[in-house]
Amino acid sequence: MASIAYSSAAFTGTSASDLLRSSSNGVSGIPLKTLGKAPFSVKKRDATVVAKLKKGKKHDYPWPADPDPNVKGGVLTHLSHFKPLKEKQKPVTLDFEKPLVEIEKKMIDVRRMANETGLDFSDQIILLENKYQQALKDLYRHLTPIQRVHIARHPNRPTFLDHIFSITDKFVELHGDRSGYDDPAIVTGIGTIDDRRYMFIGQQKGRNTKENIHRNFGMPTPHGYRKALRMMYYADHHGFPIVTFIDTPGAYADLKSEELGQGEAIAHNLRTMFGLKVPIVSIVIGEGGSGGALAIGCANKLLMLENAVFYVASPEACAAILWKTAKASPKAAEKLRITAPELCRLQICDGIIPEPLGGAHADPAWTSQQIKAAINETMDELTAMDTEKLLKHRTHKFRKLGGFEENAQVDPKKKVNMKKEDQIVRTTPNEELEGEVEKLKQQILKAKEPSSKPPEMALKDMIEKLKKEVDHEYSEAIKATGLKDRLDMLREEVSKVNSRDQLMNPVIRDKIEKLKDEFNQKLSAAPNHPTLQYKLDMLKEFSKAKSLSDAATLKQEVNKKFNEIMSRPEINEKLEALKAEVQNSGSSSFADLDQGLKDKVLNTRKEVELEMISALKSIGLVVEGVKSNAKVLSEKDSPSVFKNKVDHLNEEINKKIENVVSSSELKNMIELLKLETARAGNKPDTESKSKIEAIQKQIKQRLSEAIISSELIEKYEDLKEKNSEVEQSSAGADESLQKETKYEEPRLEINLGANSSFAQCM
Repeated sequence: MASIAYSSAAFTGTSASDLLRSSSNGVSGIPLKTLGKAPFSVKKRDATVVAKLKKGKKHDYPWPADPDPNVKGGVLTHLSHFKPLKEKQKPVTLDFEKPLVEIEKKMIDVRRMANETGLDFSDQIILLENKYQQALKDLYRHLTPIQRVHIARHPNRPTFLDHIFSITDKFVELHGDRSGYDDPAIVTGIGTIDDRRYMFIGQQKGRNTKENIHRNFGMPTPHGYRKALRMMYYADHHGFPIVTFIDTPGAYADLKSEELGQGEAIAHNLRTMFGLKVPIVSIVIGEGGSGGALAIGCANKLLMLENAVFYVASPEACAAILWKTAKASPKAAEKLRITAPELCRLQICDGIIPEPLGGAHADPAWTSQQIKAAINETMDELTAMDTEKLLKHRTHKFRKLGGFEENAQVDPKKKVNMKKEDQIVRTTPNEELEGEVEKLKQQILKAKEPSSKPPEMALKDMIEKLKKEVDHEYSEAIKATGLKDRLDMLREEVSKVNSRDQLMNPVIRDKIEKLKDEFNQKLSAAPNHPTLQYKLDMLKEFSKAKSLSDAATLKQEVNKKFNEIMSRPEINEKLEALKAEVQNSGSSSFADLDQGLKDKVLNTRKEVELEMISALKSIGLVVEGVKSNAKVLSEKDSPSVFKNKVDHLNEEINKKIENVVSSSELKNMIELLKLETARAGNKPDTESKSKIEAIQKQIKQRLSEAIISSELIEKYEDLKEKNSEVEQSSAGADESLQKETKYEEPRLEINLGANSSFAQCM
């Protein structure tokens, strides 16, 4: 820059450049740079010309002196100001990660001790490493919303340009909003992924304090949003798909930004993005705050990293507004539903990109590859759409947010998480309830008479009423014991686990058991405990009466159906004919029949069973199995053989007892018992009684230990099972089929045994 001073007395109308070019002034051909090193003066006709060059700030160009042409991303990568850090970032430990640091310190201490002493501590190191990995998994698989917020804000979390240079083959950054300023908080550029060209737009945070100040901590000004808008128009014109990366606490809200039209710039971006004819994918890689994030986030697909957050107001700001303190930020983060899983359930986010354990900063390269795979997969889907479908897809994504339909049927899965309507429970006074209970008891007793019917409706209504009364009494007891707040918190934790379709956390299960035990201990001290106990007893009594009434009614229906089947003429004819054939054969048991007659008996029996199953299905019962109590005894199971086995087992037991009795230990105990009995006489005192009982107990214990052996127990169980089979077979000959039909809620088993007409044919 040159400054020229001269006298205008004799050179009016003559410019300074003419004077410098003049060959008569003695400075022709001298460069200005040389002139700037020292002042000079030229005297001509009483005129003086003085020129001086001021030194400006040297511009820091990123282009190196010897650029490497084989660098990743191409030689133009050297134009970027984003270079690898000279110093490695310092590790930052979040508050909830401190237990992991303690384990890590132990591992370092053990390794140092092993190096110093030369001893082998490999087992201890492996144990600590496994413990560390397990603790890391447990911690990062059960993160709270506020913990995810802290991870999203981690100082070492990979930035937009970190991911860009990892996933792109080539990338050239484009600058300026063409209005006089280039905002470094928003970075734009053209890059390629697998030979596909994209326009990349992202909010850039710094990796250290110097970069954060330069990038304004990732908070864009209106110039940044206008630069992004210019690149969107450029991509739309050339047909480049757009990929935006969101990582900002919000738009910069200083006075200058507001004067330059911050709100107008964001609104212009929102309107424009809905009309762009190219696919748009937005990825939240850190925190997405308010309109500052939405200004580049109106996309066809919104993806989020696993630990990223997307919010309309930060948890701290929300807590300060609602609870007047920023300390309530954990509660605000939970209520705002700002995490990726929550936003996916609300259909705001379209997909979650996984992160390694420990967050994206634990393995940035792996995280970048997951982002690359997600971009390719999403773009394959969007590029297959035509322009009209693409615009409708983008509009519909935002139109459906927050929509609801009046009087619509609620999805059962959603209904689980909805707040239940508060119902006012009207409790019945104890005197009135006791009167109703006594009245119902009289009706039940009267119903036991053959001519009366059980009061089913009254019984059902009373049970429902008692259930509500018991629930209300339990609620009052919980309030009285001071456990209501803990119960509400536990309910929220359980509902979260159920909504995620996860297994119950052992910690939550332990909390439930502890709360249950504490409530049971304090329940007796509750003021309404007697009333609660009375209502519980009544509920159990009436529930039992209802189950018995239902079982009796069902049994009558089953017997009625069976009688209808057995009274059919065709069934009777078949049974009579079969009975005659069996009698003519002269056989005394089923085993003595010939094969043809056996098959005929079995086929007829199967036919009756099928008819009975069909009849039971007609009254709403499901027959799960049909079994027979009729057992055919073999020659090995005959009474004589069975008796010999029992006698043999008794002999073995007696022999065992004799061996124990003959042992010196038991003999001494028996002698001691005789001595104590003789001392006590006819009227033993309390001390003598206790001694005699203790000795008797020891003798019995020795005998039982001798008898209880695995071999004897197996023989006893075998004989017991065979004995039950014999009893069932013999009992079946005296009972009817109706008595063999058993009802067990909620299943029904029909036992066609030796009591049936088939057995009578034998």
